[in-house]
Amino acid sequence: MYLKDLKFSLWADFIERDYLDNEFRKLINDEIINGATSNPAIFKNAILSSNAYKEQLSTLSSLTPKEKYEALAIHDIRKAADILKPLYEVGDDGYVSIEVDPYLCDDADATVAEGERLFLEINRKNVMIKVPATEAGYTAMRELTAKGIPVNATLIFKKEQAVSCAKAFREGIAKYGEKVDTVISVFVSRVDRALDEALIRGGVDAALSGIYNSADIYTEIEKMGVDGCRVLFASTGVKDDSLPPHYYIEKLLAYNSVNTAPVDTIKAFHSSGAKVSALPISAQTIEEHFEKVRGLGIDFDAVLDKQISDGLKSFKDAFKDILESL
Repeated sequence: MYLKDLKFSLWADFIERDYLDNEFRKLINDEIINGATSNPAIFKNAILSSNAYKEQLSTLSSLTPKEKYEALAIHDIRKAADILKPLYEVGDDGYVSIEVDPYLCDDADATVAEGERLFLEINRKNVMIKVPATEAGYTAMRELTAKGIPVNATLIFKKEQAVSCAKAFREGIAKYGEKVDTVISVFVSRVDRALDEALIRGGVDAALSGIYNSADIYTEIEKMGVDGCRVLFASTGVKDDSLPPHYYIEKLLAYNSVNTAPVDTIKAFHSSGAKVSALPISAQTIEEHFEKVRGLGIDFDAVLDKQISDGLKSFKDAFKDILESL
């Protein structure tokens, strides 16, 4: 773990074949990261912009586009899992995540079938199956954990989503009969990007809504105490040049949590970020901020709902782009 006394982990939100053979190994050896995450957008950028995939692609001409994508992605996830295996074996995370087809987000049975198939085909215990937090997703999370499959619940913006994920994990683990590692991925910076322009115009402090929303979710999930379940803060890269690049890692540093971030963001935090706990944040502080947000006539729930639908669409669009290119 990056900070052992806080049980705080840093995972790299990036996968690309050449990177796995080089910088990824160095970040692990330097004890900076102890896990990795991926999503359709990350694989889109890797597969469509890197020459590292051309050789393998040349051997896959008889496959469908989705089969080609899976062959490429499984190769990378398996390699990342093997590199991370020594960490996993000593209980220091060592997980890498792969997302199910985002077009299955409203089909629980298909999500379970694909998640189990990917887990078995990759054949590495330190792989998490990433499932979007939809109504069907909660069912799939329960069924996958009931089979002993680690799950990364993703695209979480609302407390209700996070609680539903935690309940699904609790039920699945009870059925399985022993601990299964899970994470609840709460998206942070996208909330601020959606709100900050209006908040600045209205005289309300910017770059806090995503942090306070995430901090509120963290407190609730910690209170639930689901065995093996942690909050993972995602979407923690900075797009606003007025903020330090490690802003969302530093401001959400919390006991028993994970932060997954772009490699440059992690490096910035490692070199100059404060290594002290920033959570919990008091309920009063959080409520006072959102009272000001509501005072500007902003429906925060509606903002979060739009972020969920936009996030699903962006993953679907990225997945579609990959398949069309293959």
